[in-house]
Amino acid sequence: MASSAYTLSVVEKLQEAKKKSGKSFNQIASETGLTNVYVAQLLRRQAQLKPDTAPKLRAALPELTDDHIELMMRPPFRSYDPDLTQEPAIYRLHEATMHFGESIKEIINEEFGDGIMSAIDFYCSVDKVKGVDGKDRVVVTFDGKYLPYTEQKSEHMLSRPRN
Repeated sequence: MASSAYTLSVVEKLQEAKKKSGKSFNQIASETGLTNVYVAQLLRRQAQLKPDTAPKLRAALPELTDDHIELMMRPPFRSYDPDLTQEPAIYRLHEATMHFGESIKEIINEEFGDGIMSAIDFYCSVDKVKGVDGKDRVVVTFDGKYLPYTEQKSEHMLSRPRN
């Protein structure tokens, strides 16, 4: 398991490459064909860089070294600091999910059946739009594959010994 100090120093170096480029997450996303949130995840070592995308990311962020690219192509140790939920923007996202969660679940059940949205086969983006009042608004899109719950029939459980 990677130490948090090592991971932090790597993340700082990846963030510095972005800063030196002068590009936004949206600009990098446009150049790589990724979502803006996935680019941010890559630069926080929360997502794995795939071989086909590596040259595009390298072109978008020329400060990335071969070592950075090699490290980003390894499966990351996905984690988060529990204190992160105290950050106001993250707290508000959590609050919105808690406030609207039951209603969202009911609509998922009504539209799809008994199941959940995957956070693995998942796309996320953040966009800025103008509201009807002309003020800036944040649009967070969660686009996850629907996963139905499975009825657990013993005949389908291949790991059980058969008589």
